[in-house]
Amino acid sequence: MIDAVDRAESPRRVDGRHSGQIRPVRFHNHIAAYATGSTLIEWGNTRVICGVTVEENVPRWMKDQRVSGGWITAEYSMLPYSTLERKQRDIAKGKLDGRSQEIQRLIGRSIRAAVDLEKVGPRTIWVDCDVLQADGGTRTASITGAYVALSLAIQKLMEEGKLIESPLLNAVAAVSVGLLNHQPLLDLNYVEDVAAQVDMNVVMTSGGEFVELQGSGEEATFNDNQLAAMVELAKDGIRQLLALQQAALGQVQLKREQAT
Repeated sequence: MIDAVDRAESPRRVDGRHSGQIRPVRFHNHIAAYATGSTLIEWGNTRVICGVTVEENVPRWMKDQRVSGGWITAEYSMLPYSTLERKQRDIAKGKLDGRSQEIQRLIGRSIRAAVDLEKVGPRTIWVDCDVLQADGGTRTASITGAYVALSLAIQKLMEEGKLIESPLLNAVAAVSVGLLNHQPLLDLNYVEDVAAQVDMNVVMTSGGEFVELQGSGEEATFNDNQLAAMVELAKDGIRQLLALQQAALGQVQLKREQAT
């Protein structure tokens, strides 16, 4: 169980944090016994189970186009009791809602950025992210947790001799930033997210490269200086998250070494 490091600066927010401080983040690994790799990420009051399973096959389109290597795809869902008001299941509506579809595509793109698909071999890696409780940042928690679950799955595949070398290129993490009352804030909770004039999600690799920036002015525009301030906050937050990911994975490796 890994806790985020507190960062103190600027006036305090509704939950007592400073503008550049992320909520406490914890990983509980191996939460799903039948997954190849899994973790429960607790990020403040947001909780997401991220599980990885492996299919020894590739999508039909890869076969038709004779694309070598493997594939990584993601699915995202919010459980009915994850929000204050019951969220109807997609199966009850007969289709996936647009928000869930957009988020799972983002998760897939983000995780693929961390992997050499050629080294995955002719197999499909499924990343499932299920939100147990939502208090803002479910997509960023899903991406950050999904990388930990993927790393655990890769370790298992290597131990089983299914992979000769790790296909992981970089770690990947994501965080939200925004403008509330003209002040840049890192890691918005639900109350802040609803009230924010500008909301942005940033996905980055451990190599310092951006995978994606999703930003929009909900009720206001923003200028270059404000954008730069938000990006700097996001970069600092992601550095913290990358360290927490590695600590969680390092603890797993340490336990394995002690067991042997």
